[in-house]
Amino acid sequence: MKVLVTVLDDFINLFFPALCRSCGESLVRGEEFICTECLVGIKRTGYHLDRGNQLEQIFWGRCAVDRAAAFSVYNRGSCIRKLIHKMKYKDDPEIGFMLGRLYGTYLKGSSFIEGIDLLIPVPLHPAKQRQRGYNQSGYIAQGLSFTTGIPVNDKILIRTSGSSTQTKRHRYERWENVQGLFTVTDSESINGRHVMVVDDVITTGSTMEACVEALTASSDTRVSVVALAVTQRLTV
Repeated sequence: MKVLVTVLDDFINLFFPALCRSCGESLVRGEEFICTECLVGIKRTGYHLDRGNQLEQIFWGRCAVDRAAAFSVYNRGSCIRKLIHKMKYKDDPEIGFMLGRLYGTYLKGSSFIEGIDLLIPVPLHPAKQRQRGYNQSGYIAQGLSFTTGIPVNDKILIRTSGSSTQTKRHRYERWENVQGLFTVTDSESINGRHVMVVDDVITTGSTMEACVEALTASSDTRVSVVALAVTQRLTV
């Protein structure tokens, strides 16, 4: 039976080859959603292994972040940048799930996720989510959950108003642009718990900061943050 399935898969791939989401080349047996070459080309930060890492340091003195990590570095021409762009703007949310699942294999069993009770994706404004059709951070959180077993709740933290684009804004302008955007719907459900906020890219940390402030404003909640990528300027 196993041989029959393999032959059938080979026959299907002959006419409908699975393609790498990054480079577009055909995937070979054993590869899933991204080819080995592109997978190897994703630069890992290893931040989840290092308490007090560079990403955690950007939140020091700004908000009460317990731990912070990102899978890779977001820079021009990077594989992770291509994948995140396709995920957000080319109607391919499955990339978020697959990358979240992949990152989860690195986080699983590490001290970084010890004691994490809940994954909370950074919410989009309802109008923005209707326009896009999905929240990419939700897919990333589901992928992380698939591997780590930590449940996801996308109802606790909501976005109450829209914000203009963060592109080309300076750090203080980005901070101003996201203040008061997020509200917690049920602070009691996270009181005394350790939650992890999930996003696609951390640029200045302003969006994460606003999320953390909302989550800790009216409850005794520990908050960690995680993203698929962090911009290069925060890692130098």
